[in-house]
Amino acid sequence: METWIRDLKERRIAYGLSQSRLAVTAGITRVYLNQIENGRRAKVSGNVKDNLLEALEKLRPDAPLEMVIDYVRIRFPIMDVKYVVSDILRLKQEYMLHEDYGFYSYSEHYVMGDIFVLISPDEEKGVLLELKGRGCRQFENYLFAQGRDWYEFFRECLKEDAVIKRLDLAINDKTGLLDIPELSNKCKNEECISVFRTFKDYESGELVKSREQHKAEMGKTLYIGSLKSEVYFCIYEKDYEQYIKHNIPIEDAEVKNRFEIRLKNDRAFHAMYDLLSYRDAERTAFSIINRYVRFVDKDEDKRRSEWRLNAKWSWFIGENREKLKLTTKPEPFTYERTLKWLSHQVMPTQKMLKEVDSKNGTDFIGDMLKNAKLTEKHEKLIKQMTTPTEMMVTEGVDG
Repeated sequence: METWIRDLKERRIAYGLSQSRLAVTAGITRVYLNQIENGRRAKVSGNVKDNLLEALEKLRPDAPLEMVIDYVRIRFPIMDVKYVVSDILRLKQEYMLHEDYGFYSYSEHYVMGDIFVLISPDEEKGVLLELKGRGCRQFENYLFAQGRDWYEFFRECLKEDAVIKRLDLAINDKTGLLDIPELSNKCKNEECISVFRTFKDYESGELVKSREQHKAEMGKTLYIGSLKSEVYFCIYEKDYEQYIKHNIPIEDAEVKNRFEIRLKNDRAFHAMYDLLSYRDAERTAFSIINRYVRFVDKDEDKRRSEWRLNAKWSWFIGENREKLKLTTKPEPFTYERTLKWLSHQVMPTQKMLKEVDSKNGTDFIGDMLKNAKLTEKHEKLIKQMTTPTEMMVTEGVDG
């Protein structure tokens, strides 16, 4: 018996799948699958093998797809930063670090890990909250401690007449079912039917002419739609990003590919309103995707409008798969970035000084540590990193 067949059977049993369910998903009969698993089929075509392995990934019990909130930028039309932090975010401002500079034309900001609250003396700017990917994961940690979820938080924001500047929904493909090179080729072969007029694809590490923060780390990337528009899609190799940023071997990455729905201004507001109206993240996400794009298989004998929906794409958008729910992946704030900076910038120098001390009988490192003074900023960071989560949140006011 071939190794892949033995592995297929073991994984099917481990996943708790019947032969019938796997066979139907792979497009073959249960009898045929039984013959394969028991070695009564001398030869199995490469196409059948691929279909079986793909079907097995689709049916894995830990859900091959998951959806997360991956970027939030919200402007509150008030000047009271304490109210935003304490009553809307429900965090204790005393644990936030204040910096006398800002961005997006704001003059100052408060920060806790990757949670940024920006302020300005300009009334029109109000108070701006920004949560990038890691900031969303950290904020979920605080939401969990507060007994809240994203839906409750978004409802609170809309009650405050907040202006939704950006909202990203990310669909994580944990098994590599989204074939980015194949989707890129379909775009080039006119097998992508879309409201958008543009698409761009980039190889791993290739510079992208955009404001992508980690553009050189994203692996193979496909953009569908203009990056300047209020809605566009970004599909990229998340495993490559994790390898570059955290040195996680590609084969060990939890998420292989990622499909991001990036929404700004009115589009972001309508998506948030839809999330709150239906509390159905799948409905919100795929109504947007289906409105703007679909991938088909070319058929020279038919008009383009009659080309059949691509089977992989059909499964991705919901056919014969489990319904997606909004996943939360709470992560506490860590000083990972500080450790990385220490590792690359400080430790080599410290190692050199340690060697000098050893050879000269000196104690430069001990003297420096003894004379070093912690600033207020350092004390605040220590407080952030050593205080239990439940001590950093407020109860807020439910209305």
